[in-house]
Amino acid sequence: MARINNHIVIMAGGVGSRFWPMSTSERPKQFIDVLGTGKTLLQLTVERFGTLVEPENIWVVTNARYADIVAEQLPSIPKENILCEPCRRNTAPCIAYVSWRIKKKDPKANIVVTPSDHIVMDVEEFRRVIKSCMNYTGESDAIVTLGMKPTRPETGYGYIQANLGASSLSNKNIYRVDSFREKPDLETAMEYIQQNNYYWNAGIFIWNVNTIVNAFRVYQPRMAKIFEQMLPVYGTPEEQAIVNEKFPTCENISVDYAIMEKAEEIFVCPADFGWSDLGTWGSLLTQSKRDLYGNAAIGTDVQLVECHDTIVHTTQEKKVVVQGLDGYIVAEHDDTLLICKLSEEQRIKQFSGEN
Repeated sequence: MARINNHIVIMAGGVGSRFWPMSTSERPKQFIDVLGTGKTLLQLTVERFGTLVEPENIWVVTNARYADIVAEQLPSIPKENILCEPCRRNTAPCIAYVSWRIKKKDPKANIVVTPSDHIVMDVEEFRRVIKSCMNYTGESDAIVTLGMKPTRPETGYGYIQANLGASSLSNKNIYRVDSFREKPDLETAMEYIQQNNYYWNAGIFIWNVNTIVNAFRVYQPRMAKIFEQMLPVYGTPEEQAIVNEKFPTCENISVDYAIMEKAEEIFVCPADFGWSDLGTWGSLLTQSKRDLYGNAAIGTDVQLVECHDTIVHTTQEKKVVVQGLDGYIVAEHDDTLLICKLSEEQRIKQFSGEN
């Protein structure tokens, strides 16, 4: 399939304050520079696809309140490619909407769907895997999801059980999915990683537009009808008003429940390119460069003395000195300073004062 038919869909509607005080409900983590690189997670998401897709084929689905932030951070993509959800309805309605929207523009589209707030350490390997999967879905009716090779018994991710004895005939690195597993308890997670056919579910999907549209028609006919009936208004001035009216009537359901666990032609491509969904300060510490004592510092001039397993994120300060902390978060943004035990970071939402 020609590169001109490659499309990238970025889901950027998430809200929350997990990286408070940097992230807030007004500017969630996908719109901030979590890694201290000078680029937001959204910008890094677009950047990692490199030359696999043209800017006019990059789509962002976001909450209406964030549309201006997306346009500001991604000036190279057309404003009409920023699709606004009037309310939160999980990933299935989001994907259905953008799929029919793309189908009207490009009936031969080959699509990657990705979250906006993950990180990838080995970008070249990421591109190789994505290109291989797109070549596969461009010539088949398969739905492909990426499975991350687990490095620890993680209880915060869902898992994919692959049938390693049933690889695709045209791509030996892609296997049939036996089952999707919910986030496990620690004992179950340890059992998973002792086997070689369980992978973290990264929520990255590859398919051609006709495959996903047909899957919605079969497994979610009511939702399919909603977006199919809007075909005449896509790309017109009336689109947003009709979406605002119809989108809230969709079931609140993830694409995993709506499609992935029901469809037959589901495949997984195992991958290992240094992936994390950066859901916590602890996960940022794990993914960051650390010193001999397990500390990570993100800032222009940070000095840690007699500290262990501590993360400091102070990009707005000229010089920061921290002494004697063990297992802490130190984070500053604008007029707010957070000092919190890593073991207590689930309480950050309470500290932030946000609902």
